[in-house]
Amino acid sequence: MNWITNYVRPRINSIFSRRETPDNLWTKCDDCGTMLFHREVAANLNVCTNCGHHMPIGPRERFTALFDGGIFNEVSVPKPVVDPLHFRDQKRYPDRLKAAQKETGEAEAMLVATGEMGRTPIVAACQDFSFMAGSMGMYVGNAIIAAAEEAVKLKRPLILFSAAGGARMQEGILSLMQMPRTTVAVQMLKEAGLPYIVVLTHPTTGGVTASYAMLGDVHIAEPNALICFAGPRVIEQTIREKLPDGFQRAEYLLDHGMLDRVTPRTDLRDELITITRMLLGLPPAVRGELPAPKEGGELGHALSETEDEAAKK
Repeated sequence: MNWITNYVRPRINSIFSRRETPDNLWTKCDDCGTMLFHREVAANLNVCTNCGHHMPIGPRERFTALFDGGIFNEVSVPKPVVDPLHFRDQKRYPDRLKAAQKETGEAEAMLVATGEMGRTPIVAACQDFSFMAGSMGMYVGNAIIAAAEEAVKLKRPLILFSAAGGARMQEGILSLMQMPRTTVAVQMLKEAGLPYIVVLTHPTTGGVTASYAMLGDVHIAEPNALICFAGPRVIEQTIREKLPDGFQRAEYLLDHGMLDRVTPRTDLRDELITITRMLLGLPPAVRGELPAPKEGGELGHALSETEDEAAKK
């Protein structure tokens, strides 16, 4: 038995390891510069507790806060052909995809899930801006179509959270083809008489804004979100004029009739529950502890009762 190896060295290591402080305990607000404790920020859904600035939040974190008990089931999305154009700039397109997958831990730029929100069964889709700027490619088009088909099959409303820098240039014209494809998917929901609610987050730009992001029955935006087709810098360079303060931000668009609501992230779940149940003709949600939902869900029973009444008539 060597007492230096068995006692002294572990003791020294334990002393020095206690002095090491993790680097991710504090987060700096991008707007006001306040240093925020990471647990407080996470509990506040990545909203600054000092100034209310909305920082980015991932799809899984958003779904955990949106669905009852943070429980949701992912919907499988058909995988498209990888690198159909054999695109290469500074890096090969497959290499960029692998780097984004490693950084985010996600397969692509959109996540689709089903679950209950205030005991109301829904289908939700959320874009991940941290994955290649949430760019709209063939996978995103497939994801929206899969979400719409799942909503029609289950007779549930679809809630979509948009966040994108536009179409994915590495897929060329194939990315632009997702604009009409997703428009057809939205039309499927309308023909089925199902609500389609869009939550526009920062930023929502380019072809996404020119297609499925502005085709909802209700449009809600998070505060100060940039929502546009062409960015303000491009417009200023084109018209050679200074744009008004807050141009193309959520509050500006609300004042000019482009949006229905601007809602803070911390209040978004309650508002979505209220609007969804109103569009479905359901009574207001009951606050507090509720019994476990019956098989088929509340919405499934409501729709089946409506069908039975129609059959009797």
